[in-house]
Amino acid sequence: MSTSILAHIPAGHVTIEGMLEVPARAVGLVLFAHGSGSSRHSPRNNHVAGVLRQAGVGTLLMDLLTPEEDRDYDRRFDIALLTQRLLDATRWAVSQPATRELPLGFFGASTGAAAAIEAAAMLGADARAVVSRGGRPDLASRQALTTVTAPTLLLVGGFDDAVIDLNQRAYDQLHCKKELVIVPGATHLFEEPGTLDEVARQAAAWFAKHLPPQ
Repeated sequence: MSTSILAHIPAGHVTIEGMLEVPARAVGLVLFAHGSGSSRHSPRNNHVAGVLRQAGVGTLLMDLLTPEEDRDYDRRFDIALLTQRLLDATRWAVSQPATRELPLGFFGASTGAAAAIEAAAMLGADARAVVSRGGRPDLASRQALTTVTAPTLLLVGGFDDAVIDLNQRAYDQLHCKKELVIVPGATHLFEEPGTLDEVARQAAAWFAKHLPPQ
């Protein structure tokens, strides 16, 4: 039986909203860390989340910043704050009957990718996989990049030259199982026909491989 819950997640002195959707017999749960200026309503991340659910992976999409916080541009690059909110959401997820037993993964976009790596590094073996879409993993701390153990997939558009270089720098510091995949013909937002489908396919395969117990 599938589960769909509009989540109200305690996060310090605020409450963040999210949508938890878990298919029947799910193999794991992926928490989405949205990038700067994005939200749980992001059409790109919702597209990816839909493909993950078709592959048997539950998803939690949430706003890591309140609307007021998001109006402060600098907050979007406050990796420590985004990481704490992602950990708050993780704590909430493992307290829910529908998801408390599911292996956990993270999907990060833009600055959310750095928060995903930071959170995975802090959680250690409790984080099973990380995927970054057009992300800024280079904004994660050197400590997080060198100690994260969750298998990490970095997906970057082939025309996103500056972000390719930044991902390569982060990739070189990772010591976990890792892959850096350049999606041909894609710009930063993967708006070109078929490119977002390729991101979703690669992400679903990565999570399906690494979330279940080995």
